[in-house]
Amino acid sequence: MEDEVRVILRDAAAEPDRDAADRFTPAASSKPRAATPIKDGPRILLIIGGGIAAYKSLDLIRRLQERGALLRCILTAAAQHFVTPLAAGALVGERVFTDLFDPQSEFDVGHIRLARDTDLVVVAPATADLLAKMAGGHSDDLATAVLLATDRPILIAPAMNPRMWAARGTTRNLAQLTADGVCVVGPNAGEMAERGETGLGRMAEPPEIAAAAESILRRGAALAGKRIIVTSGPTHEPIDPVRYIANRSSGKQGHAIAAAAAAAGADVVVISGPVNLPDPPGVTVIRVETAQQMFEAAEAALPADAAIFAAAVADWRSESESARKIKKQPGRTPTLKLTENPDILSSVAHRTSGRPRLVVGFAAETDDVIANAQAKRIKKGCDWIVANDVSAESGVMGGDMNSVHLVTGSGVESWPPQGKDQVARALIERIATALDEAKR
Repeated sequence: MEDEVRVILRDAAAEPDRDAADRFTPAASSKPRAATPIKDGPRILLIIGGGIAAYKSLDLIRRLQERGALLRCILTAAAQHFVTPLAAGALVGERVFTDLFDPQSEFDVGHIRLARDTDLVVVAPATADLLAKMAGGHSDDLATAVLLATDRPILIAPAMNPRMWAARGTTRNLAQLTADGVCVVGPNAGEMAERGETGLGRMAEPPEIAAAAESILRRGAALAGKRIIVTSGPTHEPIDPVRYIANRSSGKQGHAIAAAAAAAGADVVVISGPVNLPDPPGVTVIRVETAQQMFEAAEAALPADAAIFAAAVADWRSESESARKIKKQPGRTPTLKLTENPDILSSVAHRTSGRPRLVVGFAAETDDVIANAQAKRIKKGCDWIVANDVSAESGVMGGDMNSVHLVTGSGVESWPPQGKDQVARALIERIATALDEAKR
C-alpha cells in the first residue's frame, strides 16, 4: 500500500490539475514502470552557494564531467541571484533542485535520496553563511538538510571577503568542520569582486576543485594506491616521410581499460599510439608513434603494480627509413626489407627485477583463438592473456563491442559479447582482486 501511495503522490506532483482520486487504480491493473538505466562513473552532488564565485561553478560542472563524473545540482536561494537553475540544469543534463518542500521530489523524502544517492558532495562556493550553518548542524533549506543527512564525503570550496574569512567566527566554524571530517580546497589569495579588495578568500579555481574531488573519490577504491601501466592503440612504423606500416587498432579497448583503472582509484599511465580518441579522464598519457618508442616509454614507466599491454604493436618495421618519399618507377617494384620490433610484453614479463606483480597481454587472433592465446601466454611469460577474434566478420577492430577469453594459468574464461567499456570494467575488477590476493 505504501508503494501505491508513493505512485499516487508522484503522479499528483506531475499533474497537479487532476484529482488525486482519479489516479487510484487497483494494484492488479497497474502497469510496470520501465527501469531507469544505470549509468557508470562517480556520482557527485554539487551544492552551489550564494556568492559571486557561483559563476565559476558552471565551469566546475564541465571540469567534473570531463573526469567522468555524473552530476546532480542544488542551488541555494541566494545562489539563484547569481546563476539560474536553467543554466546549471543545461550543463548537468537534468533538473536542478532548489526547494526543500518541492512536491515533485519530496513525495518520497527527496532530500534524503539526494544525500544518499551520491559518492561525494561538493559545496562550491561555500559561503560564510553556509559554513556557519554546516558547523551548527542547521537544516532550514534543501542544501543544509542534505548536508546534515549525508554520510558521504563532503568537499567545500570556501569563497568570501578576506575579512569574513579571517573572522573568528569563520575560523571557529572551519575548525569544527575539519574536525567533523569535511575536506577543504582553497581559498586562494587575489583580487575580490569588490573594487580595491585583495587578500585570502577567492574560491579555488575549478580545475583545483575537480582535482581535489577526484583525489577524494579515489580513497578506498579498489585500486587506490596502485600504479597501472596500459598500452593502447596501434603503432606506426615509417617507411618514408609519407608511408608507414600500421594496423586497424582504434585504441578503444585500451583507453577503456585505462579509464576503468583510473575510476577504480589507480595511478594510471597510458602509453598510446596514434589514435583519434580523447584522453581517458584522470590518467597520465604518453603519446608515441613507433614500437621502439612504446617500448622505451613502457620501460621508463616502471615500476608498476600491473601492466596491461592492450596495444596492437607492429611486429616488424622497415630496416631503413627513407629520408625522401620513395618514387614510383615504371616496371620497378621497391624492395622493403623488414626487421623485428622489440617485444614489449615479453621484455617486461621476463624482467628479473622490477617486474609488475601482474602482467597482462592481449592476443588478437583470426583462428584457433584460445589455443594460440594459451601458447602465447607461455611463450611471453605473462600472467594473463585477453584473447579475442579480430577477423573481419567479428567487427572488433574499430568497433565498440568485444568478445574475449581470459586465459590464465588456471584455465580459460569465455566472456559474453559486450561493450568494450564493460570488458574494461570486468577486467579491472579481476585485476584488483588478483592484486589484493597477492598482497595477503
